[in-house]
Amino acid sequence: MNYFHGGNDLHDIPLHVIHLNQDDPKKCTSRKSARYGDCILHNDIKKSPKRGILLDPLSGILIGPDDAKTISRGSAIVSLDCSWKEIETSIDLLQKYTNLEGRTLPVVLAANPVSWGKPGRLSNVEAFAVCLTIFDRWEQAKNILKPFKFGEEFFRLNELPLDAYSKARTNQELAEVQWEFFDKPTND
Repeated sequence: MNYFHGGNDLHDIPLHVIHLNQDDPKKCTSRKSARYGDCILHNDIKKSPKRGILLDPLSGILIGPDDAKTISRGSAIVSLDCSWKEIETSIDLLQKYTNLEGRTLPVVLAANPVSWGKPGRLSNVEAFAVCLTIFDRWEQAKNILKPFKFGEEFFRLNELPLDAYSKARTNQELAEVQWEFFDKPTND
């Protein structure tokens, strides 16, 4: 099944990446995505969006339908391109210079070659695709993954959860729905 249809929507959600140059440039999905015009790359935090949603795996607040109002006002979704080993210090740095609202993604499986099959270990383009599907922007999600060999695989791996996430009416509902597909972490 081909998941890509092409074409840009005039109402695409603005996608921005704050790039800290901590990873292997050959494996960097953000740089490639920016070359295709699917996101805006910022090498200087001070020149990045000051308001919007920051994809922050440490925030503990799930992104979801409750954030649709923020997005409908033209807010950007911002991701941080940094090493997973440097995530805490990178997020701390970002919080000093912006008023971005941190949000965590619901669980999905990575399809990128570095972290294939690992829950939550997504590349930036995969993370953007999750957000876009939550906000029912499927075409934009498919378009940003189109340049990547793992793009169709990402949608195949996560077809059922992504579809369910896009139908959730509240963040609370989305939070519960994810555990229908993935094991809920225990507090041992």
